[in-house]
Amino acid sequence: MRRGQMPRLACAAVVVTLAGVIASASLARAHPLDPALLQVRESAPGVLDVAWKTSKSAAGSLDPELPERCHGRGSRVAHADERSVTWRWSVECGAESLVGARFAVRGLDERNGEALLRLELLDGRLVQTVLRPHDAELTVPARAGVLDVMQSYGALGVEHILGGFDHLLFVLGLVLLIGGRRAILSTLTAFTAGHSVTLALAALGLVDAPTRMIEVMIAASIVVLAVELTAAHSAPSLLRRRPWLVAFGFGLLHGFGFAGALAEIGLPHGDIPPALFAFNAGIELGQIAFATAMLLVLAALPRRWHGLGRLAAAYAIGGLAMLWVFERALPMVLAAPDPGSFG
Repeated sequence: MRRGQMPRLACAAVVVTLAGVIASASLARAHPLDPALLQVRESAPGVLDVAWKTSKSAAGSLDPELPERCHGRGSRVAHADERSVTWRWSVECGAESLVGARFAVRGLDERNGEALLRLELLDGRLVQTVLRPHDAELTVPARAGVLDVMQSYGALGVEHILGGFDHLLFVLGLVLLIGGRRAILSTLTAFTAGHSVTLALAALGLVDAPTRMIEVMIAASIVVLAVELTAAHSAPSLLRRRPWLVAFGFGLLHGFGFAGALAEIGLPHGDIPPALFAFNAGIELGQIAFATAMLLVLAALPRRWHGLGRLAAAYAIGGLAMLWVFERALPMVLAAPDPGSFG
């Protein structure tokens, strides 16, 4: 083996392994934030409308648990789509207040790691939390304060960005493109500012963007970033000269993707501004933590590997993003009406 070939092979192997891990993880989770969801709405004193949604793979292993004093009213109605199954039914729990009542999800483990519990009370309050294997139940509190809401939504923001592999690849591309810590922080802040705008507009129902097309465009934005990483310019491009400006523009696009996840959770009645702020702050903290980890990895590599490593990572990012483009666009193409069927 010729001199200098070993570092190249080692670096390529690391990048290919990283891409494989990301790809397998992304295939394992079809949506960045897609846990089971137990949604309970008090429609009348003591009457609860229940919706229980799980992925098809977890449908037989997870089970919602309502307060013992609640009894069914009528039969359950099931609805299935390509990824999940949703059951809906109503229960009667008596005229007594739900404060102190216990809701739970049984069967949570390492494979089915979490479930969202969303409880809408008749007085307009929203009580919600993330249930996990070690903390799989909730006792309804007397009142949920603003700090509790912010803590809950901040944690959801962190979890969403760290589980959203497409958004993380975009952040990784920015880290590889920019390099400097201060420039990365300002660029990530611009990215957060951009997606905060469209996230708020979409979450408040002021803008309605087509979800499938947005997912395709998010993947395409990662392809654009990967191409920039591999391109050789005689003069710096706008993306290299003003990365914060381009990150803000792409952030507007990614915000619609975040809004899709937030729509699954919902916003607390009466505490929408702090919930949105906390969710965005959680996303920003998650981005900074991920970018910091990637900078530490780059700093640990020998400097002579940096050029080759960045190039190999760019091709890995671009290849995976192109796979997402085709994967997300294909259902749209197949669902398009046949032009010959008209007239």
